[in-house]
Amino acid sequence: MTTDPRANPDPRTDLDPRTDLDPRFNLDAQGGLGPGARHRVLVAKVGLDGHDRGVKVVGRILRDAGFEVIYTGLQQTPEMVVAAARDEDVELIGLSLHSGAHMTLVPRILDTLRSQGLDIPVVIGGIIPVADGAALKDLGVAAVLTPGASTDEIILAVTRAIADHADIA
Repeated sequence: MTTDPRANPDPRTDLDPRTDLDPRFNLDAQGGLGPGARHRVLVAKVGLDGHDRGVKVVGRILRDAGFEVIYTGLQQTPEMVVAAARDEDVELIGLSLHSGAHMTLVPRILDTLRSQGLDIPVVIGGIIPVADGAALKDLGVAAVLTPGASTDEIILAVTRAIADHADIA
């Protein structure tokens, strides 16, 4: 890890979001998407969780970075999220979970995506214990963000998930 005080590496991954962003996505110097690289993402609150400030902040972060963001609103069912993702032709689904129901709701979303033949990466954020985050990644979640994730970490997780999916598709 560098000792340069200007560097801001992600201590969990040893990546520096300012230098390790994927050039295929035409990212500008601030980590935002450049001209002609507008990606569509859907952000959603699933279940009875009413804590929506975080998902709105994340939506704004992504919008300001050049993404087209579709927000589904509160209290969506897994089936509603998948239908919206399909109808809006998004490249990624972002879920905000603070209710403790992530081990029930996220697998339902992944199963519903698969049953409909949709191959859309899912990034989740919120109050997710480390062990649960690992289990959800094993099920197919592209990335897990926890409270305190920086703007750079959020943008990096989303761009990486889209890039990794593009490599597989």
